[in-house]
Amino acid sequence: MSRIYIVGTADTKGEELIFLKGVIDAAGMETVLVDVSTRPASIAAEIPPEAVAALHPEGARAVLGLSDRGTAVSAMGEAFARFIAGRDDIGGVIGIGGGGGTSIVTAGMRRLPIGLPKLMVSTLAAGDVGAYVGVSDIVMMPSVTDLAGLNRISRTVLQNAAHAIVGMVRYPVVETSGLPPIGLTMFGVTTPCVTRVAELLRGEHDCMVFHATGTGGRSMEKLVDSGLLVGLVDVTTTEIADHLVGGVLSAGADRLGAVARSGIPYVGSLGALDMVNFWAMDTVPVEFRDRTLYRHNPNITLMRTTVEENRAIAAFIAEKLNACEGEVRLLIPEKGVSALDVEGGPFFDPEADAALFDTIEALLVQTGRRRILRLPLHINDPAFADALAREFRAISAQA
Repeated sequence: MSRIYIVGTADTKGEELIFLKGVIDAAGMETVLVDVSTRPASIAAEIPPEAVAALHPEGARAVLGLSDRGTAVSAMGEAFARFIAGRDDIGGVIGIGGGGGTSIVTAGMRRLPIGLPKLMVSTLAAGDVGAYVGVSDIVMMPSVTDLAGLNRISRTVLQNAAHAIVGMVRYPVVETSGLPPIGLTMFGVTTPCVTRVAELLRGEHDCMVFHATGTGGRSMEKLVDSGLLVGLVDVTTTEIADHLVGGVLSAGADRLGAVARSGIPYVGSLGALDMVNFWAMDTVPVEFRDRTLYRHNPNITLMRTTVEENRAIAAFIAEKLNACEGEVRLLIPEKGVSALDVEGGPFFDPEADAALFDTIEALLVQTGRRRILRLPLHINDPAFADALAREFRAISAQA
């Protein structure tokens, strides 16, 4: 049985929660009302806060009865994430909240699989919601007025939200392509390569291209962890450079972690590891001002990676890929890793590239299932894209 979970803090949003539940019930859907309050509530819920708080690693005492609200909200968010991830009857989740409630509810929503309907009505939804959404597919709906009692605006917004979640749950998306989905990573400076690989594989796979801007890498690996991708052609691993050197487009320390956890077929390369990304030129940290910088556009500045940085990047990649039990192929483009890394180009630096290539080769433990291929090609040469596609076909056939 698929149920719609209605979640909020009943100590301050009880009237709105009851109203929302009534609309969804009237639409013929089965509901479960979950109270994530950290203070005494004004209404009763099927799932009281004590039941949620009990799932905190330190028990309910770490959540309820605290004098510091910020600590209590953070702890309830952790408890709710554990609670919601353990349910097997969820058709969809709808939450309402201000600052605290939004933080709690979305902490749980982010733990749910991509594709499962999640809608958050929030007083914060008209602003920067990146911290609340993360790399999930949470729908954020502005409440317009504060959620402090029902009025003609809030009733309209809540009814629309209720009907939206009912529609999502009642009419689930059915994938009809029938092709196994794979992820590819691309940057502007690796576009020719990735475009050609996608064209070559599109008849056999549902190709999902992710822009390697930090969010893109995290989103792709979230889909891997959710079981929604069956393989990767990870051409553009540039986010690792930003993570290690301090750029603005890092995907975090877990980049490549999903590959090891899942064991899916992986063909990777070293795309755009010649660069670290910053915003406009005047935002580049002072310690980097004397480095080789390239104004990509008025809002993006690129910095050439050094020999030492490339060795560190190579060590990171080797450590991650050495943990992989599935089929792994890493293809090295010996004539350059980006459109800027060509002879006469602003980031042409054979010594830095050699440090990257040689360190990878020295540290990656090659086995029957994990291999390096060095090719005398530039990453954007058509022949390099052909090799990526060929290797992916070979290892995916073995999976």
